[in-house]
Formats: sequence, C-alpha cells, structure tokens
Amino acid sequence: MSQADKIKNLQALREKAQLGGGQKRIDAQHSKGKFTARERIDMLLDKDSFEEFDTFVTHRCTNFGMDKDHPLGDGVVVGQGTINGRLVYVFAQDFTVYGGALSETMSQKICHVMDLAMKMGAPIIGINDSGGARIQEGPNALAGYAEIFERNILASGVVPQISMIYGPCAGGAVYSPALTDFILMTEQNSYMFITGPKVVKSVTGEDVSVDQLGGAGIHSTKSGVTHFACADEQDGIETIKKLISYIPQNNMENVPEIECTDPANRIDEALKDIVPDNPNMPYDMKNIINSIVDNGEILEIQPNYAKNIICCFARFNGKSTGIIANQPAYLAGVLDCDASRKAARFVRFCDAFNIPILTLVDVPGFLPGTGQEYAGIIVHGAKLMFAFGEATVPKVTVTIRKSYGGSHIVMSCKQLRGDYNYAWPSAEIAVMGASGAIEVLEAKALKDMTDPEEKKKFIEEKTAEYSEAFSNPYKAASMGYIDDVIDPRNTRFRIIRAFETLQTKRLSNPLKKHSNIPL
Repeated sequence: MSQADKIKNLQALREKAQLGGGQKRIDAQHSKGKFTARERIDMLLDKDSFEEFDTFVTHRCTNFGMDKDHPLGDGVVVGQGTINGRLVYVFAQDFTVYGGALSETMSQKICHVMDLAMKMGAPIIGINDSGGARIQEGPNALAGYAEIFERNILASGVVPQISMIYGPCAGGAVYSPALTDFILMTEQNSYMFITGPKVVKSVTGEDVSVDQLGGAGIHSTKSGVTHFACADEQDGIETIKKLISYIPQNNMENVPEIECTDPANRIDEALKDIVPDNPNMPYDMKNIINSIVDNGEILEIQPNYAKNIICCFARFNGKSTGIIANQPAYLAGVLDCDASRKAARFVRFCDAFNIPILTLVDVPGFLPGTGQEYAGIIVHGAKLMFAFGEATVPKVTVTIRKSYGGSHIVMSCKQLRGDYNYAWPSAEIAVMGASGAIEVLEAKALKDMTDPEEKKKFIEEKTAEYSEAFSNPYKAASMGYIDDVIDPRNTRFRIIRAFETLQTKRLSNPLKKHSNIPL
C-alpha cells in the first residue's frame, strides 16, 4: 500500500470514527433534541482548538456477541482544547455507541485526559450522557468507574472539575459528577438518580416519574445536587464558559483578571436607604450585591436551592471574587441545614482555588424547630464555621444589619480569621435581638409584675436600653471585632481597597494529613 493509500485509509477511519454509532443513531439523538458528543465539544471549545486523543480505541469484550462490533472510540470522545484561549481537558460520552454505557476501555480514555489535566494544571470538563455500566463487561466496567472516581478524588482541590449532565446519569455513574466541583443539568433530557423509577416502585411502592425522581428541577431546588439548571444544551454550554471565566486553571494560580471599566470609587446613593428602618422588614440582598460588584454582573451558584443564602461569583476591579450573603428576602436570611451546607461547600471551593471571599451579613440566627434539630443543624452549621475558619484566602466581611448569636460567629467573624470586618451603621451585633434578650434577662422581674401597663413600660425601657447598647455596630467596634463602620455608599471602594491590600496575604494552617470536617 502506497503512502497516499495509507493516508486515504487514515482519513476513512477518521470519518468512520466521527459517526460514532452510525447515522441512524445520530438522527435518533437529534430527534430527542440532543446534540452528539462531538457537536457538544465543538460548541463548548474555541473554534478549531479541539485535539482528540484515543480516536481508534475499541473495546476488548468478547462476551454476548460483543466481539462482532468494535466502534472506533468506544463510546466516549476525549481530548483537549481551549475556552477563550485557556486550556481545558474534556470528555463527552457518546450515547450513539451502546447508549454511552461505560466499558473498561472507555474508562481508560477518560482517565487518560484526567491524568493529563492534573499534569498540565487545567480544568477537566465531563459531558455525561450514558446508560450506566456496560453490563456485558461485568466487573471490568465497575473497575473502570472506580478508576475514574479515584482520579476525581485526587484531582479535588487541584484542578477545577465540572460535570455537564446532558442525558441519563444513573446508578454508580452519578458518583463521578458528585465528586466534582460543579454539576450542570438541562431542564430537558437530563436526570440523575441512584435507583430508577422501576426499582423504587418494586422496593417502596412509590410511583414516580424520571423527572420527579431525578430531573433538573428536583436537583436544583430540593436536593441541591446540581448547581445550574439550564433551559437547554446551548444555554448550559454558555453557563460553563461563564463559570470558567471566573476560576483559575489550578490551585497554584491566582484568579483570572480582566480589564475593569467600572470605577473602583463609584458611589451608589441608593445604598444609604436600602435597609429598612424597621429591623423586621425584608429587603433584597441581591440589590446590594449588584450595586457593589463590577458592572452589576454575577454568576449565582444554586440560585433556586436554599435561597436564604446567596453564593455567587463576581468581580471587584476586574478580579474574581466569591460572595456569600444572607438573603433577608427569603426566610429572613436565617441559616438552616441546607443553607449551611451550600455556603460551606462554596467557601471551600473558593479557598481551594485562591479565590478571595466577601461575606455580606444579615442573619437573625439558625432556624429553630425539631425538623432542623433532627436533620442535624448542629453539624451542618459547624460545617460553615469550619469552612470559614479553615480558609486562608483573603476574607472581607461586611455586616449589613443583623448578626446574632452563633450565626454571627459562623458568618466569617473576626475570630474566624476574617481579615477586614466592616459594618454599616445599621448593623446589630449581639447575642440576640432586643425583645428576646429582655425576655431572658428580665424574666424574674416580668413574672412578678401584675399591672399590664407597668409591664409594658418596663419592657419598653429595658428594650431601649439593650438596643442602645447592642443594636448598632459600635460596641463590637469598641472591642476591635469590627475594623471600621463604613458609609454604605462607599462599600464598593472599601471592599476593593481591602482586597488589593490583601493580595500579599500569607497564611497557612498547621501541618496535618488533612482536616476532619464535620460531615
């Protein structure tokens, strides 16, 4: 065979590989409103930047007639490319080949790009669309999953890991996405669960649909498994591109920085009146966030889960920052089990990848009740405290209004190594609110009073006394727990200047194998 014939043969094989499981199956994929693995990669990466690896790999299984069919690539497309010029590694499961079911050789291909991502210090993005383990391969498929999981574990905190669920992801397959930093699902064709509706029906008697059991709506609102629920695949890809723009390539790099056109010293007059005079009235914390960040732009994480706390990426003077903020417009901004877990995980991601953290505080306490206590609010609240206390990145805290009791402590207080802790004049830093405090402090005196008018006057006087002492930031400031009380209108500038000062911060934790966070 001549050299020209060999090149023609190579081209023919590449064309065959491009078809995956064949045109008929590609058409079936399109009929469901889904793109193919290669189409998804082309949409995700910069034009002509994708370099594919292991194109000619085929499975080695001979059981159950598998020796008669050896599709090139064996159900997953892997390689490297760039997103806005930045290197990433990617794998996309190909549903047109055996329904994307994982084989031993598929796992080896996925592990190959994960190993390269670790060596090169670049994010790894997995596009999941698979029926699960390839049953014909038995324990080989299970071993393949375990090899992937181990790499997910070792890569955690070293390179960013992102999972896109663009089809089924069930059984053991769900654990790889669960071990990654961010999961994205689409509102159509996307679902995750350990056991499917048929198994649930046979074991528990529950009738439940695929969407009710593990659709994007459930995982973005109830379970918190997914961080983004997008309208369709294209929307999801644009979200991932935006996410990548906020995070560094690896744990040794600083955050991405872009040119800022928003003045650092910009003042917003609306901030002076944004907090209601009545401490029990709600307001939307997102209005404050949008006012102080660059150009009002944020990327919120888990926006529909545990809405009493906000976690988002933003920029200050062009530099990426993670923001954690109580949301008084939802459950008064109280901390509960879900909010604590959500925020703790976000704090730990930011700390792992050198992303500075801004905390905006308006928290009346932890949500009371047997439901929360039985669900382990003690341990979940401790997770958030642990995350903030362990974090060594620059940390700036601004107390907007309420900061009561244990919830004050877990929201990045000075004693958890907050670098700069500011407060607005509206801040209230105390063990509890004035009315509740008087009920405790003056319980005996109130019990002995029989005259309602006398009792009412006594409560008013004592409440005013307590409020004068603690319903402001100055007691905490006098003790050095607050570095400065700032003009709300000047918040953006003070935050930017604080983070600029903290660029040379050096802080390390005691030498240890690893911490034992309360899980």
